[in-house]
Amino acid sequence: MRPFFGVELFSFCIAYLILGIACASSQSFGIIHRADPRVNQLIPPDAKLEKLAEGFEWTEGPLWLPQEKYLLFTDIPKNTIYKWKPGEGLSVYLRPAGYVGEDPPGIELGANGLALNPEGHMVMCDHGNRCVSQLNEQNFTKKILADRYQGKRLNSPNDLVFKSNGDLYFTDPPYGLAGQNQDPQKELNFNGVYRLSKAGKLTLLTRELTFPNGIAFSPDEKILYVAQSDPEKAIWMAFKVLEDGTIANGKVLFDATPWVKQGKKGLPDGLCVDNAGNLYATGPGGVIIFSPEGKHLGTIETGEATSNCAFGDEGSMLYLTADMYLCRIALSTKGKM
Repeated sequence: MRPFFGVELFSFCIAYLILGIACASSQSFGIIHRADPRVNQLIPPDAKLEKLAEGFEWTEGPLWLPQEKYLLFTDIPKNTIYKWKPGEGLSVYLRPAGYVGEDPPGIELGANGLALNPEGHMVMCDHGNRCVSQLNEQNFTKKILADRYQGKRLNSPNDLVFKSNGDLYFTDPPYGLAGQNQDPQKELNFNGVYRLSKAGKLTLLTRELTFPNGIAFSPDEKILYVAQSDPEKAIWMAFKVLEDGTIANGKVLFDATPWVKQGKKGLPDGLCVDNAGNLYATGPGGVIIFSPEGKHLGTIETGEATSNCAFGDEGSMLYLTADMYLCRIALSTKGKM
């Protein structure tokens, strides 16, 4: 139930308490580390990281809906997609968001990465159901887009991105399975990166990454970035996108393994790219900002394991999910929403 706030207190609060989850009153936290002067063109000198809501178990999948002007994000273990709207606060958008049976494959039951297809419909990595599905926003039913490769069930699709021609690219690590790579329900003996063409053909792009995770395109769609959330090799890869939509010539864009060994929280996870090609990649320490060449420009240090980020509002607000928090920070740059 929504609690009662006194008039004076309510005037200072931008959100409300719902279903046991507390919305923060734009409380700032974290540290902005400026490693390269170029980051000052991206993050204003007075920028603050704001907590918008807290009390979740593990937040993921931030997605701004430009027509509706609100943000969706997931709490995977709680099997819920939440809606956060400026001036209104937090509400449940979809529950259950993923698995609905009696014998779940693991504790990560809900949806993971979210994206809008070119027609404006939400497509999700249906983590708990081991598939990629499209949501019918009118009645909240789902259409499965991909759940098998060569007759074998996918592991647990994690993150996704659409190319402008309608092709969908997604990663498929084993995090939705209780035993992960050793789980007896795992049917594929690898963790892949896939392309689902607009016509519905599923193609394996690479099986060489141990734990493929976040995924994004460069602004010109000539480079595909993929994060690998492996503590022994915590890297971001950059692949050339070929004319037929496949990828080649993969190279390490940045290696954060030493930061993992130093004890910084988090692993390479979700990421997004601004219009100038700079990357905003969640990883050890928070949101790490790279130039298109892989130069570390700075870090938005959250102090928590940070899972994903996405541009919203008019394109200059970066929303991020960090463990139990939903946060945002205003930037001087813009990114694709």
